[in-house]
Amino acid sequence: MNVKKELKSLLQAFIAALFIISFFFQNTRIPTPSMESTILVGDFVVVNKFIYGINSPKFIPYTEIDIPHFRWDIFTDPDRGDIVVFDFPGEKGEFRPNPENIQYVKRCIGLPGDTIEIKNKVVFVNGKPAPLPAYVQYGEKQNDPRISAYMFPGNNDWTPDNFGRFIVPKKGQKIQLDARSAIGWKHFINREFEAEVVEIANGVVTINGKVVTEYEFQKDYFFMMGDNRDDSSDSRFWGPVARDMIVGQAIFVLFSWDNQIPFSDLFRLLGSIRGERILKILD
Repeated sequence: MNVKKELKSLLQAFIAALFIISFFFQNTRIPTPSMESTILVGDFVVVNKFIYGINSPKFIPYTEIDIPHFRWDIFTDPDRGDIVVFDFPGEKGEFRPNPENIQYVKRCIGLPGDTIEIKNKVVFVNGKPAPLPAYVQYGEKQNDPRISAYMFPGNNDWTPDNFGRFIVPKKGQKIQLDARSAIGWKHFINREFEAEVVEIANGVVTINGKVVTEYEFQKDYFFMMGDNRDDSSDSRFWGPVARDMIVGQAIFVLFSWDNQIPFSDLFRLLGSIRGERILKILD
C-alpha cells in the first residue's frame, strides 16, 4: 500500500467535502447582544446558505484567505420573520464596510416595496402591527432628537422608537431627488454604484456628473431589525440590505458558552457551556 498516496487522497477528499458543505451551511459565532434573547452572545449558529440560493464560500473554510466567489439567487427570497445572516453593507455614509467580510444576524422585518413605520416602539408593516418575536426585548425610550443625526436616511427627525414612514426600495422603483432628499439617499445610491457618484451643489443633484431629478433602484432590499430592539445596530441606522448581500437563514444553535471567559480559564469556560441551547431551533 502506498501510504503517501492514500493520505493525499484522503486530504483531497476532506478538502472537497469542506468546500461542498460550505456551499450549503456555515457556522457563525454571535459576538453582540442585538438578537437577545432569541440568540445569545456566545452562541454558534448554523446557517442554511442554500435556502435563498447558491452562495459559494468567500474564503477557504476556517481561514480568512479570499477565493473567487459567486452567487445564484434561484430559490426563495427571505420572508418577514426570517432570522437572516447577511454581509454588513456599511455604516451610514459608507458604500462598503471597513473592514470587509463582516456578517450580521438580524430578523427580516420588511420586504421590497413594504412600508415600515415604528410608533412608540411598535413596528407596523403596511399599516398593520408586525408579529412580535417570542423573545423580543425592549429598553429605555430612545426619543432624544439628537439621535436623529445617526438615523437612516438622515434628512428627517426619526428616532429608533419613532421611525418612518419608510418604503423599502424595490428593483425598478423610482424616487424623486432634490437637494434635500438626496442628502438622505446619497450614500445609498453610492452603494449601488460602489463608488462616490452623487454630488449636490447649488441645489442641483448629479450622478456621475449627470443632472438628475429621480433615481431608479437597481436591486431589491430587505429591512432588518434585532430582537433586542433598543440595543441593535440595524436598518434603522444604516438602511435596508440588498438581496445580493444576504448569505442565508439562521436555523439552529450548534453550541453555546460564555465566550467572554478567556481560554486560559479553561475550567470556568467549560463550566459555562449552555447545554439547554445546544441544537436549539431558532424561530
